[in-house]
Amino acid sequence: QVHLVESGGGLVQPGGSLRLSCAASGSIFSISVMGWYRQAPGKQRELVALIFSIGSTKFADSVKGRFTISRDNAKNTVYLQMNNLKPEDTAVYTCYVESKEAPWGADIVSWGQGTQVTVSS
Repeated sequence: QVHLVESGGGLVQPGGSLRLSCAASGSIFSISVMGWYRQAPGKQRELVALIFSIGSTKFADSVKGRFTISRDNAKNTVYLQMNNLKPEDTAVYTCYVESKEAPWGADIVSWGQGTQVTVSS
């Protein structure tokens, strides 16, 4: 079982910045993918950003150039730096992790509990 602990959400004015963190613990041999999804009220959950074990990244078009994603493999932690935030970025941000318990084990998908990000003046 994998446990995810998120932090860093909150209220920020338009144009401001926030940094989200997500630390994974538990039965982890390796982590292939870490990232963030978000869901705004009345909308479907959408991908925000992913970072893969080799360091490559993927971003939603709406956040390119404003958000960056990084990971600390030694700490099994992923970070989402969000700059120039806009009201439309308001959503619950949820951490996403794909991991293995053993070298040849199946991929395990884990989700965090979610953290609220509100962008408002």
